[in-house]
Parts: sequence; structure tokens; C-alpha cells
Amino acid sequence: MNAPLLAKPLTLRTADLGDALERARIGAWVHEQADGTPFHLPAWSIATARGCGQRSHYLLAERGNGEIAGVLPLTEIRSPLFGKALVSAGFGVGGGVLAEHPGAVGQLADATWALAQKLGCPGVELRGGLNPGADWTVDDTTYLGFVRPIAADDDAELLAIPRKQRAEVRRALGFDLEITTGASAAERAAHYAVYAESVRNLGTPVFPRALFAQVLREFDAAADVLTVRHQGQAVASVLSLYWKGVVYPYWGGGTGEARALRANDAMYFALMRHARARGCTRFDFGRSKTGTGAAAFKKNWGFEGAPLTYFSRSAEGAEKRSVNPLDPKYSRKVEAWKRMPLWLANRLGPWIARGLG
Repeated sequence: MNAPLLAKPLTLRTADLGDALERARIGAWVHEQADGTPFHLPAWSIATARGCGQRSHYLLAERGNGEIAGVLPLTEIRSPLFGKALVSAGFGVGGGVLAEHPGAVGQLADATWALAQKLGCPGVELRGGLNPGADWTVDDTTYLGFVRPIAADDDAELLAIPRKQRAEVRRALGFDLEITTGASAAERAAHYAVYAESVRNLGTPVFPRALFAQVLREFDAAADVLTVRHQGQAVASVLSLYWKGVVYPYWGGGTGEARALRANDAMYFALMRHARARGCTRFDFGRSKTGTGAAAFKKNWGFEGAPLTYFSRSAEGAEKRSVNPLDPKYSRKVEAWKRMPLWLANRLGPWIARGLG
């Protein structure tokens, strides 16, 4: 009956992600958590830190017997253009506080804020996860997440897509398009070329090539690239993650030729088929800002948006970091970037994008 009095408090430390056994132990624990995401995995922290030259701080809360009670993967983002911040998870859309012990939530949040002050970061951004406490600002109106089941076969999948979009998919299937999947050097090169052109056309800088290479390396068989080609030329491509029966199409886009060929429609329909063959049962279409064309596109595919809850905390007097290209203050820069020669955008983009986090 004295057990509660004898129970040891939780201890917090920074995980050693250079230790393969530590990584495996954390990965196994995250896999067992209902609210765990790929962005909580050590693989994501390692890949994004190496790929973008930022520093990872993976906080670990443990019980007295050494069992994991909670985790919080943090990326220390430093950018001459966008300032400094601790982000969980860096370059992800999720990855906030993950805990199975109530006491771990506040302790991880407090440790994060203390670390931010120590590192000179005026702000912390937690993307999803458990509520870190009253000192944090809650944002549940900016972003929507889109997830739905994958149908049993192609015919059922077509029927799951609303009529107007279904017609576009059928039209895409009528073009002479080749679909390939894999993670070879050729697939990676095709993906990067397509993605870089796609984000330039949207007015945003492309991430470093190393980021995609490191994610594919760390996730190994749990990630690949699907590319759509027309007459041998790549016109649409997406890098996806596969985890716990869910496919996450994460970095995808199309060239200028993709629109007329409906290549993006063919790409996502093919990815649903590919993910089904891999044993996936759910399709996570990622996040989009509320009221945008991207959100409408996903709704047209039969996905209902659900609010994503993010948390932030800033030092007194510090302005909250803004890296959203839809922010009105970036409108002129976005328009100028759209007109930039692709070779120049591809040279300057990675230097800028590595600091977005």
C-alpha cells in the first residue's frame, strides 16, 4: 500500500540518436502509441537534421525503472532569414508531445521551454500532440488534416471519389502514362527535378536534395518514390512514407505539362493502388491551410478536413515566427520567385528552405 509513496519521479534526458539500440527502443515505443506519427520516429529527426544541416534534440521522459513515459522530438532551426526556433517536429506536420504518463506532458513542455531559452531560441512550435499547458498558445483554425480509408480495389476507389473529380481521374487514366515506383538514384533524381519545378511554380523555395535522400535512407523500405512519366519524361512525382497501415504522400508535385495530362490525378490514384498492395488501409493526404485551393482539391477527392491543433510559445516581446508562404507579407517575394529561372531557384532555394523547419 506504500507503492505510490515509493514510486520514483520521471527523469528527463536527451536521447542518444547515435545509439542504434536507443533508436530501436524509442521507435518500438512510438509504434505502440495510438497517437504516434512518423514524425515522432528517431528516423525523422536524424534524416531532417542531416538533410538540412540543423540540430536535433530528442527529449525522453522515463520512469524510475527505465521505461519510456513520453517523447518530444525537437529540431533547433537557425535561419538568417527566419530566425531561430525549436520545432517539433522539424520539417514535419506533426510530432508534438507524445506521452502515456500524464506527468510527462508538463515536464517535457517545461524542459523544451528551458532548452529554448538556453539555446537562445525566442520561440517554440509544437505541431500536434498533447496540450503542453496554459502557457502555450493554441491554434486550431489555421490547418486542416485530410485522412480517409483506402477502398478495397480500383473500382471501389473510383466510386469513393466524388463524381466531378472521378471524371478527372478517368480522364487521366486515358492518357498514355507510365507509373514507376522505387528509391533508385534515377527515381530520386526524377522526383527532385519534378518537385523543384513544382514548388518554383508555386513561388516557394525547394528543400535541399539531401533531405529527400536522407529520408529515403533512414526510412528504407518504409518510404519510396512514385513517378508518372509521359513519353519517357517525368511529369509528376511523390515521395511517400508508409507506417502502421497508413500511406503519407509527403513531397509531391507536377511539372507544367502535368495539368493537361491530369498527371497529378493519375499519380494519387496510382499511389492508392500501390499503397493498397503494400497492405495500407488509410491514405493521409497531409495538411492544407483552411480555405485554400489545396484544401478544396483534397475535398474533391472525398476527404473531409479535420482541424489540426498546434501549440506555440514565445519569449516576452518576441514576434511569433512566420514561415507560411500564404502570409501577405511574402506576397511580392512569392510572385518574384515564380518568375525566377529554374536553375537559379534550384541554386538559391535549398539555402533558404533549410531554415524553414
